[in-house]
Amino acid sequence: MSSAGRLANTDSTGYGFPMTTTIDASYENGTLVLPRPLSLPEHSHERMTVESPAFEREAWLKLSEASLAKLWSNDSDDVFNESLKK
Repeated sequence: MSSAGRLANTDSTGYGFPMTTTIDASYENGTLVLPRPLSLPEHSHERMTVESPAFEREAWLKLSEASLAKLWSNDSDDVFNESLKK
């Protein structure tokens, strides 16, 4: 990158300005497909966060809750709780 390009992306401290862009994408054959091109420099490295739709998140929360309830609801816990009372 030229020094002019480097300077254009930094503030007076020399650190880059963070920028956030949210865009929906679809996952097809192992690749994320964007609905439109992004205005990013060629070969730039970006950080991506993948967020599952709410219905998937709810399903995982229900599964986790059921697993935790089964794990914590057992006779061994009762014995432990009784020993704590003494």
